Amino acid sequence: MARQSDPNPEDRQTVEEATLPPGATTADESLLQRRFDRPDFLHGDPWRMWRIVSEFVQGFDTLAGLPPAVTIFGSARTQPSDPFYEQARALGAELVKAGFAVITGGGPGIMEAANRGAWDAKGISVGLNIELPFEQGTNPYVSVAISFRYFFARKTMFAKYAEAFVVFPGGFGTLDELFEALTLIQTGKLKHFPVILFGSEYWKGLIDWINGPMLTESKISAGDITLLSITDSVQEVVNIITAAHRAATASAGGLAATAE
Repeated sequence: MARQSDPNPEDRQTVEEATLPPGATTADESLLQRRFDRPDFLHGDPWRMWRIVSEFVQGFDTLAGLPPAVTIFGSARTQPSDPFYEQARALGAELVKAGFAVITGGGPGIMEAANRGAWDAKGISVGLNIELPFEQGTNPYVSVAISFRYFFARKTMFAKYAEAFVVFPGGFGTLDELFEALTLIQTGKLKHFPVILFGSEYWKGLIDWINGPMLTESKISAGDITLLSITDSVQEVVNIITAAHRAATASAGGLAATAE
């Protein structure tokens, strides 16, 4: 008998279960395809625009009803035996208990761990997967899944529906997501919410570099350092996010009362 927390495929809300590699043909397309060459315009940028729009519409339509959510980033290469996997899993569960949905990139490693923790706690576990040449499949602990072709559409969903970002040790993709969030907050394009680095030893070199050449050579301002928090504690992450959410909610309530 399966454990109660084990994934049940029938419970998954899958908007687009699988994205085919570029150039592949679906079974329906093969069935209905007439014997003539596809017009060139179907492969051009104007036609591609509609695919891009459809990804935004799909993301907005699916995620609009989410409760407050936290986006968790980290390496897809992290193994279940890695302590960070267990910490990400614990964080996913604790965030659900605190009233948050959990959003990840939907793949393996840290993403799987965070989704798994949210799943175990019977919360909303979102996976925003991306079409890659080496086929990153959606992990089995996702209850709301969306697949994207375009990174920029996916990144919009990560930010739009998040109350905070938690960044576990990762590689280029993780750094890309981290610095894009910091840039948007720094330039005022995104509201200031917590961006938390988990794993102080892993991030030490990066923080030393930010506090060193970046700051001393005036590539950033001293206040920019405060956009980041660093911790090794799951509970501290939850405390930071909960406090920020309460403050934002109180501020929004005050503005609404003033407007009335």
